Amino acid sequence: MSRVLRSAKAGAPSAPQPANADLGAPSAKDLLQDLQLHQTELQMQVESLRATQIELEEARDHYETLYEFAPVGYITLTATGQVAAINLTGSILLGCDRSKIVKRRFSQFISPAHQDRWYRQFVRLMKQAEDDPIQIDLELTRADGSAFYVHLNCQRREDTRQGGLLLVAISDISQSRRDDLQARIAGVAFESQEGIIVADSHQRILRVNHAFTQITGYTADEAIGQHPPALLNSARQDEAFYRGLTDTLLKHGAWHGEIWNRRKDGSEYQISLNITAVKDDAGIITNFVATFTDITFRKQAEEKIENLAFHDQLTQLPNRRLLIDRLKHALAVSARNRQFCALLFIDLDSFKTLNDTQGHDSGDLLLQQVAARLSACVRASDTVARLGGDEFVVLLEGLGKQLSDASDEAQALGRKVLATLHEPFQLGSFPYVNTGSIGITCFSGDRLDTVEEILKQADLAMYQAKTDGRNTLRVFDTGMQTRVSQRATLETELQTALREDQFRLFYQPQVTENGKVYAAEALLRWQHPQRGLVLPAEFIALAEETGLILQLGSWVMDCASAQLAHWAMLPRMKDLSLLVNVSARQFHHPDFVGQVHAALDRHGANPNLLKLELTESLLLKDIEGTIAKFKALRSHGVRFSLDDFGTGYSSLSYLRQLPLDQLKIDQSFVRDVPGNANACAIVNTVLALGKTLELRVIAEGVETQEQRNFLADNGCSFVQGYLFGRPMPSDEFTTFMDANAER
Repeated sequence: MSRVLRSAKAGAPSAPQPANADLGAPSAKDLLQDLQLHQTELQMQVESLRATQIELEEARDHYETLYEFAPVGYITLTATGQVAAINLTGSILLGCDRSKIVKRRFSQFISPAHQDRWYRQFVRLMKQAEDDPIQIDLELTRADGSAFYVHLNCQRREDTRQGGLLLVAISDISQSRRDDLQARIAGVAFESQEGIIVADSHQRILRVNHAFTQITGYTADEAIGQHPPALLNSARQDEAFYRGLTDTLLKHGAWHGEIWNRRKDGSEYQISLNITAVKDDAGIITNFVATFTDITFRKQAEEKIENLAFHDQLTQLPNRRLLIDRLKHALAVSARNRQFCALLFIDLDSFKTLNDTQGHDSGDLLLQQVAARLSACVRASDTVARLGGDEFVVLLEGLGKQLSDASDEAQALGRKVLATLHEPFQLGSFPYVNTGSIGITCFSGDRLDTVEEILKQADLAMYQAKTDGRNTLRVFDTGMQTRVSQRATLETELQTALREDQFRLFYQPQVTENGKVYAAEALLRWQHPQRGLVLPAEFIALAEETGLILQLGSWVMDCASAQLAHWAMLPRMKDLSLLVNVSARQFHHPDFVGQVHAALDRHGANPNLLKLELTESLLLKDIEGTIAKFKALRSHGVRFSLDDFGTGYSSLSYLRQLPLDQLKIDQSFVRDVPGNANACAIVNTVLALGKTLELRVIAEGVETQEQRNFLADNGCSFVQGYLFGRPMPSDEFTTFMDANAER
């Protein structure tokens, strides 16, 4: 059959067949020949495949050899950044066995400082097309921790199974980078920001860099051949200095220091200078190399920083920090030479009032002028410092070995300071008269005084001067410490008194000329558990200073409102008005008007029966705000009395604007009538002013019939004082009113 088919395929003619031949059954011989032919064909194919396989294996071996031992490392990364494959060169570069690299993230071999850059580029690479490679220079870290620089040539390949692969070729560029760096250093070093001078062994300039020209103003042509001291010397260093510099340079081979030079334009500048001698193999100096930096700005900055740290910026006087340093030094010197020193603590009187009324600009002008005057009063060896605010200190040293002599000299200077402070100051467009209070303490190093104790003693003496009337000086004594301790105790007791409700209101009647009680003044008393009844003169000033007056004033307003509400239920007292004293600090509280309204509303008291007494000094601060508060309260029905009139600084123009109901003549004037002509004149003036302004005038402190007669004869119909009744508790005052009604 096969033979027949082959003959047919070959186009041979068919031989005639016997009629009985079996055309579908080939002979065994045919089958054998056919099988042999087929085996031959298969053998040929096998041999061809074997030859091809050998070629492929040889090609593969060649490729693997090229791949493994290529001069660059090859790494295949997955889409997640893991190492899928790496050649031998790559593993050698990373200093790690291939088995320990595969499946690790490539980022683990990148130095920390370069990892952010790699991540940004990796994300970008995995989004790139196949034919868009990216080159990156990075620093890698070997397994042993050593670092080296490489150049990466990266290209993405599609891979459906792994979401894309990244082929990376790694070239070690550490040496070339070092070579480049050395070349840059060699080129840049001479043209650094430091000025450089290269001189010969005779110190003649051979070469300078660009920074030299920028700093000095001299070009290279102008500098070459010159001697640096002759070209640049500012004359602040003399010839002896330069001889010493040269001696040090020749002896030690180097010199470093700071000197002043002069530029071509004549301006001076300070430099930090380093000079090195260059020697040959025989140890002979062949050249000098000088490098220098202009440190003028740095020095100025250091001086400014030191000034900021140790001086008050407004007055340029030493500040507290520098004063303490000088005090410590004075103590040490005093301990050695046994001489006394003195400290004057100076505080300006009414400085806060100036700031509040004229503004802080005027206050600053005053402080600057005070600083100048104080500096002019003392010796050059003395220290004038500003501690802050309106507090100044003068430190005097070397006052002799006798305490009395030192005290006399310190007091003499103190009186001189008081006199110069009392002379008018010119604050812009207006003159200003100022006074000061001075505390003095004398000390020496052998008495074991400390800086803190000295400052505290002078401060205590200054406060004593304030207490004694201001515009004066006081010398520290041990009794002052006792008084300060008593003051601290009193402050604590005041706080306890407020907390434990120890305060009481007493009431003193105010009467007409025929003796009828028409009003009462509420007067504060402190029912102390040990000392008994304490009058306001002992604690009101301290309450003002500490701010406790706000709580105390609020309590008084509430208690007075309750008293008015109670009197309203008594027919004989329902029309009685009540005067309540208000301190300046309380009045100027932002919510004072609201506090008064709240107290009256809380007890249902009639505001028309409440009269607030305020002193003249209150009018000095925030005139417009004061007038606004007066009007707000007056619109609510509250009335006003100006207390201690004649002792302050009231302006008649302000009096006209205030909704006042009455003026009160201070008891200091009433006390001296009718025997003192000046007191009589002042009383008559106040009465005349009250009549002109249509204000009721009441005189307080009336204790004798002669005083009452004088006041009545001169038209004063309303009086108050011991002659008519002392301050008394509420129940006693009610009894007093009953008795008064029966007369």
